[in-house]
Amino acid sequence: MTTTPLWTTADIAHMTLALQLAERGLYTTTPNPRVGCVLVRDGKIVGTGWHQRAGEPHAEVLALRMAGTQTKGATAYVTLEPCSHHGRTPPCADALVQAGIQRVVAAMQDPNPLVSGQGLARLASAGVMVECGLLETEAHRLNPGFIKRMRYNLPWLRIKTAASLDGRTALNNGVSQWITGTAARQDVHAWRARSCAMLTGIGTVLADNPRLTVRDIDAPRQPWRIVLDSQLRTPPQANILDTPGTLIVCATYIADRAAALKSRGAEILLLPNDKQQIDLSRLLTLLAQRSINEVMVEAGATLNGAFLTQQLVDEWIAYIAPTILGNHARSLFTLPELTSLAQAQHGTITDIRQIGTDCRLILQFEQHHHNNHEQAPTDRSEISGLA
Repeated sequence: MTTTPLWTTADIAHMTLALQLAERGLYTTTPNPRVGCVLVRDGKIVGTGWHQRAGEPHAEVLALRMAGTQTKGATAYVTLEPCSHHGRTPPCADALVQAGIQRVVAAMQDPNPLVSGQGLARLASAGVMVECGLLETEAHRLNPGFIKRMRYNLPWLRIKTAASLDGRTALNNGVSQWITGTAARQDVHAWRARSCAMLTGIGTVLADNPRLTVRDIDAPRQPWRIVLDSQLRTPPQANILDTPGTLIVCATYIADRAAALKSRGAEILLLPNDKQQIDLSRLLTLLAQRSINEVMVEAGATLNGAFLTQQLVDEWIAYIAPTILGNHARSLFTLPELTSLAQAQHGTITDIRQIGTDCRLILQFEQHHHNNHEQAPTDRSEISGLA
């Protein structure tokens, strides 16, 4: 295997195209990763493909089909290491070898510790020239939830907030619609569409009666909706129950309330911690076991603060409106008081841009995960679950 490959501008261009193809599956591949593949022979693109849905052919197979008889001696650019195992589909590594592919350039290894490197090793042992790491950072950005779930058996947790310039989310009387403009709200729906699950708290359900569905863009599926509701106070007529696929997580099971919610199609999950509150950390592990890759939180200050305090947040998408609401308005997070700046949590800003009249800031937090003892799934083609 090549250790220090020298990428050409052509290599970079072809992998960039493969990443763009992978992105076409942004809203559809879950719980599988988004993967793209480009086949090049004698400097000419002969085949392209991207994985579209779990159970359907992988990107490499689709690209090989398109190339037909032009695969012998070609180079394959693929955004994730080709699989080396039999799942719902045969191993892509074998298909590439059988097609006479001469060189495989992968953006990154498969993050599954039980698979990682084996697809590349199988190719190398068959005499294929193998290189890995081209545009790896960009490949990671496509699949943060899949990568995290494979490595730590946890989903990628993304908090979304919309606030005034002075960090306020609503007036003291609760009025919050609309602080941000139309373009920002439409952007939120794109983030919802790529998520496996939307998560909120009972406070938001009672105050705003949200649907938490994808509406402003064409999405082939709706994410699951999860309500953290310790005492099962969700009204059976709540909008969030109108779309199939709602999970209500409680700390106290109240039979008649549970029965009313179940009759509306909700699933009830009892998950108390030793303080009789919902066990957030355990919840995330259970969601990963259900093949949930990306969770988007749209909640109030209490739940946002709880996730932040317990250091469970991977990414924060902050929409900031050019308005000032004052110190009596409601804040973004309810957090314990700090006595030293050393106690502050620090994130890294990964993106800043103007969306309509508002600003969107994306921060990522570096979390220190310990591998959960519950093992991650072993096969990206056999994963099935809620999403």
